[in-house]
Amino acid sequence: MTVAWYETAAARVFGVRYPLVQAPMSGVTTPELVAAVSNAGALGSLGAAWLAPDELRAAIRAVRALTAAPFLVNVFAWPQPDAAPEAHPSLEAQLAVIAEERVPAFGFTFGIPEFAEIQAGGATVVGTATTVGEARALVAAGVDVVVAQGWEAGGHRGTFERAPAEVEAGVLALVPQVVDAVSAPVLAAGAIMDGRGIAAVLALGAGGAALGTAFITARESPAPPAYRRLLASTPVEGTRVSRVFSGREARLVRTAAVEELARGGEMPAPYPLQLDVTRPIHRAGLEEDDQELLFALAGQGAALVRDLPAGELVATLVAETEATIAGLADPSRRLASAT
Repeated sequence: MTVAWYETAAARVFGVRYPLVQAPMSGVTTPELVAAVSNAGALGSLGAAWLAPDELRAAIRAVRALTAAPFLVNVFAWPQPDAAPEAHPSLEAQLAVIAEERVPAFGFTFGIPEFAEIQAGGATVVGTATTVGEARALVAAGVDVVVAQGWEAGGHRGTFERAPAEVEAGVLALVPQVVDAVSAPVLAAGAIMDGRGIAAVLALGAGGAALGTAFITARESPAPPAYRRLLASTPVEGTRVSRVFSGREARLVRTAAVEELARGGEMPAPYPLQLDVTRPIHRAGLEEDDQELLFALAGQGAALVRDLPAGELVATLVAETEATIAGLADPSRRLASAT
């Protein structure tokens, strides 16, 4: 019997039809977006890094009110808990809420938090790795699924064993090495925007793909028009990894504001204090509809974004993946571009 491309170990572990994950993005992944993705058969993810405990609990319950399908809640395992406690919710308090709410899946980045209670409550646990060593550490700690985050990925770097600036492995090199190194299912992340990218990482041995930037322009996303237009016009060379946004390495669009801060020569404030510098500038850009003032997190595939409802985007990604795989056997059916 032929096994469909989407019948992977990752899909089985999550309990979803398609091994496609809408990556968690704080401020973008509203309950409506998360639920729409999950209702379409993929895994919606709530980016909870900046949510206070009461806000987090309300968001989880809002997702549950909109879908009976599995979803994921993600936090930052922030390695500097004493640097600016007033600027960041308590990780311990966030973990307590997630354990109490017994979420279907739990994810984290920047390190490895204590997750035994959450896992014991039935959650599938997902950790982010940017190196083979980090992937091994995650599996040794007991995670169920590893996200291999390539250098191309938008947003913050998930590196935790070394300085983020030292790690520049792309998806093509990272994924097969992580797959060979660990027994857990592996998801690939990094500039995956359509079925061609999904088929490519499946060929590398990944059990699925995590897509972030692709969902920023989904109809259910709260991303404002200026952000959406900026992504659609950003070429592959139009992003950079820098600390200027938050004080920690993150890939974002090369706007004038980003480039000006990067040229300044002064070290950014520590994470997350640098956000006190960039948030007012970003807010002004939105109010004035000036893209050059934005701090827009995005991967290298930003120009391939689409204006679709999230459920339709999931269906399109599935169809494109199937067409790409079929095209490998029959070039006349090959997907030439995203539709």
